[in-house]
Amino acid sequence: MENVLLAFTLTLMAGLATGIGSLLAFFTSTTNTKFLSLSLGFSAGVMIYVSMIEIFVKAQDALVGALDDELGHWLTVVGFFSGMLLIALIDKVIPKQGNPHEVKKVEDMSKTKQTVSDPALLKMGTFTALAIAIHNFPEGIATFTSALQDPGLGLAIAVAIAIHNIPEGIAVSVPVYFSTGDKRKAFKLSFLSGLSEPIGAIAAYFLLMPFLNDVMFGMIFAAVAGIMVFISLDELLPASKKYDEAHLSIYGLIGGMAVMALSLLLFI
Repeated sequence: MENVLLAFTLTLMAGLATGIGSLLAFFTSTTNTKFLSLSLGFSAGVMIYVSMIEIFVKAQDALVGALDDELGHWLTVVGFFSGMLLIALIDKVIPKQGNPHEVKKVEDMSKTKQTVSDPALLKMGTFTALAIAIHNFPEGIATFTSALQDPGLGLAIAVAIAIHNIPEGIAVSVPVYFSTGDKRKAFKLSFLSGLSEPIGAIAAYFLLMPFLNDVMFGMIFAAVAGIMVFISLDELLPASKKYDEAHLSIYGLIGGMAVMALSLLLFI
């Protein structure tokens, strides 16, 4: 039970980082693009390394141990690409104007006075909040199941997801504040969009836990690895490059991999 509470807490903290992005939009005048580029690259490095070196291998070990060698390896690969397909389909059904991959900057807030009461912007902000909520649901499952299996691994994933949720919070707040001039409403929508991650954790607990055996665990973990790699390549790295100055995104990526590698070696 203690592990369940820890896993849920980590998932909740990762999801609510969208609110941090919203607060940054209100209380800072400019985006620190160097730091943001480095952070997003770092987050991608953590996710890619831990997915391919740790999560994928654990999934494979579980499936090979529960089944025969050949079937276990095949199912690991199927689970990995199924996770990618799931998150790709979610991205596909999200309306283009609400896609959370659209980069927004804090300084965009300065334009608000010229665009207050624009209903199109309010609609865009609402769509973005809904899109992020849908997009974050499987991330909540990924964080929760990882933390349940290995709290240290779950912590690393939660931190990486929290970092990438911060600019998503900005993406919700900017258009809503554009259209209404209401900071409270913009923060509320941003905050609520992050709640889908703990909801994903609750769904994982009640729907998946009763059936959790080695095969189910292996398939979930393989899918989690696929989801994490897809998010890193499709969302984090492109966003990092948009904020990029020089080669900060790739430095962040390598740094994230190195820190993750070191932490895994120290806590084996």
